[in-house]
Amino acid sequence: MMTLPDTYSQEEKLELDRQFNELLNCWKSRKNEQDVALVTEAYLLAANAHKDARRRSGEPYMYHPLAVATIIAGEMGMGRTSIICALLHDVVEDTDYTLEYISEHFGEKVAKIVDGVTKLTNEDFEEGVRSLQAETFRKVIMSMSYDIRVILVKLADRLHNMRTLSAMPHHKQLKIASETTQIYAPIAYRLGLYKVKLELDDLCLKYINPQVFESVQRQLDELREKKINELEEFLAPVKAELETMGIKVRTMAIERNVSSVWERMVKFGMSIEEVYDVYVARIIIDCQELENEKLRCWETFAVFTKYYYPDNKKMRDWVSFPKTNGYSSIHAVFMNKNGNWVETQIRTERMDEIAENGFAAYWKYRDQNSTAESGLDLWMKVVRDLVQQADDNHVSAIEFIDNFKLDLFNDEIFVFTPKGDKITLPKGSTVLDFAYNIHTDLGNHCVGANINKKLSPIHTELKMGDQVEIITSEHQEPQEKWFDYLATSSAKSRLKNGIKDFRKVFKEKGKAMLREYFDRAHVDFSRQNRNELAQKFNLATRNDLYYFVAMRKIGQQDVENCLKKNDASWSDYLVKYLTLGFVRPSSQKKSEEKLGDTELSGYVISTCCNPIPGDDVVAINLPGEPVQIHHPDCPEAQKLMSRYGENIVKARWQFGDDFAFLATLKILAVNKMGFGAMLFDTITNQEKLDMQAMEMKNEGGMVVAIVSVYVNNLKTLENLIDKIKKIELVKKVERVGKRS
Repeated sequence: MMTLPDTYSQEEKLELDRQFNELLNCWKSRKNEQDVALVTEAYLLAANAHKDARRRSGEPYMYHPLAVATIIAGEMGMGRTSIICALLHDVVEDTDYTLEYISEHFGEKVAKIVDGVTKLTNEDFEEGVRSLQAETFRKVIMSMSYDIRVILVKLADRLHNMRTLSAMPHHKQLKIASETTQIYAPIAYRLGLYKVKLELDDLCLKYINPQVFESVQRQLDELREKKINELEEFLAPVKAELETMGIKVRTMAIERNVSSVWERMVKFGMSIEEVYDVYVARIIIDCQELENEKLRCWETFAVFTKYYYPDNKKMRDWVSFPKTNGYSSIHAVFMNKNGNWVETQIRTERMDEIAENGFAAYWKYRDQNSTAESGLDLWMKVVRDLVQQADDNHVSAIEFIDNFKLDLFNDEIFVFTPKGDKITLPKGSTVLDFAYNIHTDLGNHCVGANINKKLSPIHTELKMGDQVEIITSEHQEPQEKWFDYLATSSAKSRLKNGIKDFRKVFKEKGKAMLREYFDRAHVDFSRQNRNELAQKFNLATRNDLYYFVAMRKIGQQDVENCLKKNDASWSDYLVKYLTLGFVRPSSQKKSEEKLGDTELSGYVISTCCNPIPGDDVVAINLPGEPVQIHHPDCPEAQKLMSRYGENIVKARWQFGDDFAFLATLKILAVNKMGFGAMLFDTITNQEKLDMQAMEMKNEGGMVVAIVSVYVNNLKTLENLIDKIKKIELVKKVERVGKRS
């Protein structure tokens, strides 16, 4: 058997052995001597393979695989195969060891999982690709579709990388954090790995918007003692009464993580003191009988109503309708004795273990004798269907990611068929999504639906608990405009195939008409000319061309304009017929200002977040386009960085008064005569700023003002905000178009 090589110092060997023993100690799932021997062999192989590699901190690289394996064993509760894969996950990617060697020594299953988590490089493609990140992620998901452990190892790998991200340069931090918040944190959520998801979210916020992270963390520190005492007082009488009823419970005061608190502050435009569910009361019931779990949860809810008034609008019943990832709990909001709303979670010990440990607890509590598919089984079935559709339709890696996020990252709703069968769909799904989910033909011929016995059009968005009866007509055919009515990629794929099949019916008619047009134009009816015509109309196939001809959307004049080489009219033709493309945003004023470490003569200030000098910024340099300047926490910037991480350019503002940038403020004030004049005077006379627009709207006794002004830098804007806050009628001022 191998031993630790001498490239490690004596102290490092001792530390490696200490970490390996820690791994064995936290490995709680089934194991025997043979399991431990195989894991030990994998540890020594990895230590030898990485013997010359060091991390940026100077530590041996081998610390990383050991940490990933420890997360897999201790925090995810997985067993031998997953631990071995975690130890070996970088061996093929970074060393001379091959997948064949891994397969020979540890089995084909381990080799497949290691291959699934191995990053792609440009050498894996005959031609260059737009986004290696997207291609690698597609590979991970395709591998995950046959073995869920691929994504678990990838999540553990990402979690440890995020924990040690401080050693990386800033642009690398932004790339990795954006990729994590866009892709890996949502996957952890969908697998029920809430602890992993919450930690990833916090680490992402820490590196994308460190000022916000530190500010919210500081405010939580100040609130903690008071809020926990308040929750303990709130839970005490309920716990005491339940125990007199013979129901054993334990209670917890839960503090939401920093990123969750920040999301709520942004979503509702509130301060941390105004967000009612920053702290959550959780009550966990000791219920050994699975069949009595629901009863015990509702009994507990009834006891709460004896002491406190509930807000029924905010109640969520995940006990009757568990989430796809197995999460079950009653979420209720009650008014406490101090007049404050309290978010309350009611669950059993089994429900709590699944909520905390996700996938591992799913395996523990899975009924091996049941023929019913679990939520996780159904989710994996959707993943496999998505992979199959991607293969069948030859979609790009970027489109695959968009489809994956569209179908599998959104919150879910439950709706019912006329017979009472439950159907799970992503939030935002429509009648047409529902129809295609049931059957392709049902979608292709859908004309509407009865939703809760009420007639509704095909684009109606469904709500939780709706009962849906699809109405069809044999005269209805799939249409291109329906793509705008769909929220799921699976439905879009079925619509695409439906349109393709429908258009095939017109092939012979359209082909005959097109041949006639070519003859009149004295143009050869060759495959090359027909392909050229289809390409110029941005049509995917010749069948699409024949359909457009049969529908008289392409006629004699179009054929002559396209194929008789009339170059003079070609530009007019393009303007008339081609409607797809990109509209590039432009900054308020063109600038050759030096933005950071690189002279950027062609850049645009993105209007989605409108950064101004003084804000943290990230520059993204996409080929053939001007450099885009965003806030690091801008959703569009994170989307781009998660795909084109190698295109991030170092950037920072250099202050100057030569250029003005647009900033927008939202002001809430008492609706009293003269407020508009006071606001106008503060901006234009006192601060001497140019105002682009001001819109005011009355809302009862309050007025909401949206003001857009030109400022030179962040300090100017902060001074203006301070001045506006001093106006007596003003209650709140916030900057909009930016998440901070």
